[in-house]
Amino acid sequence: MRRLFLLIFLISSGIQAQETDDGYSFSLEKAIRFGLENNYSSVNAQRDIDIAIKQKWEIIAQGLPQLGAITDYQNYLKQPVTLLPGEIAGEEPGTFVPVVFGTKHNLNATATWNQLIFDGSYIVGIQSAKTLLQISKNAKTKTNHEVKKAIINAYGNVLLAEESVEILEKNVANVEKNYNETKEIYKNGLAEEEDVEQLEITLLRLKNNLSRSRRMQDISYDVLKLSLGLPVETPVELTEDLDELAMEYFDMGLLETQIPVEENIDYRIAENRAQSAEIQVKLEKSKALPSLSGFLNYGVQGFSQEFTFFNSDQEYFGQSILGISLNIPIFSSGMRGARTQQKKIAYEQAILELEETRNDVLRKINSAKIEYEYSLENFQTQKKNLELSERIERKNQIKFFEGVGSSFELSEAQRQLYTAQQDFLQAMLNVITNKAELENLLDTTNYPDEN
Repeated sequence: MRRLFLLIFLISSGIQAQETDDGYSFSLEKAIRFGLENNYSSVNAQRDIDIAIKQKWEIIAQGLPQLGAITDYQNYLKQPVTLLPGEIAGEEPGTFVPVVFGTKHNLNATATWNQLIFDGSYIVGIQSAKTLLQISKNAKTKTNHEVKKAIINAYGNVLLAEESVEILEKNVANVEKNYNETKEIYKNGLAEEEDVEQLEITLLRLKNNLSRSRRMQDISYDVLKLSLGLPVETPVELTEDLDELAMEYFDMGLLETQIPVEENIDYRIAENRAQSAEIQVKLEKSKALPSLSGFLNYGVQGFSQEFTFFNSDQEYFGQSILGISLNIPIFSSGMRGARTQQKKIAYEQAILELEETRNDVLRKINSAKIEYEYSLENFQTQKKNLELSERIERKNQIKFFEGVGSSFELSEAQRQLYTAQQDFLQAMLNVITNKAELENLLDTTNYPDEN
């Protein structure tokens, strides 16, 4: 029982992804719900809850009646011999007579009913059952938050990779067209060789980036499938694009959301640790209390020179015992007191960690709001930068082909445009991921089995 009580303190959604013969099709919302049911960590976290429920019943059952039965059968292949003084049998004094006692075949069957009447550890165990289950549920909620964040990040990275590939393909096609046209102009003696070489450098750089982005696209899909709990060879299609998802996650009102710190999952987990530490103190104190248990058994014995125990005329002799056992701890040379003090100190540490967690949660929420607010502002800035970079690149391209602009100026304008394109994509992704981080801290989104 002591081992069990120490063990205590160590402490669906109906919306499914659309599955087709070609694989799965996900919106972000469906991907999150699917992942919360199928992600490997999420599934195991739910199993931890199932284990905690069984452990709770195990604790309760220890105070309920326990019934067991034992059956012993003995067949003396060679019965033991006892020597008796000879004068008992009329023999000369000083001699001994060999005698065999008992029968060759013996059968003994006993059923015992055990009942715990009082044990301080059991009472503490009952009190801890609810805490034990809540610890597992909060761990599941924390896992769900991490899974949700991982899915949003993975989903966003897939969209980022796809958008990058699409933009780079357009850029490659555009620069390749300019390169071919400039090469023809050079052949006719109307352009410098440096103009052709400058465009070739830009084209090679773009093709290299496109090749890398395509590889990153495959990797990002594998990461998404893993976060969803799907085999990496499963075909997956995403139904949203990065731009519409960023606009969906553009929510200035979220910055005004306030919650009690006690609702944050990190605080609740720290609170569970404090509760467990307090129960450990109670457990150590309970070991100084007496324990009382009782039992009742009934058994039968059968004896025979032959194996006749299944015969109707076999005679059996009954026996029964009623007993009570009282265990009173009297003196432990200070051992119990030392252990109790250790647990009290650990409890004080847990209370201090709880206060630290409260402040840390407030810091994280404030920091997440700042990051999210910046990502919203940066999204608007990068969108404007992209529009300006596109206009500048178009103007320099016109100037170049009209012979009033240099290839270096065009190249600089193109590099500025490509940087602005990637910055805008990253700004959209940051809006999505930063909102997810803030929502997790504020616990504003609940999914099945999360509470």
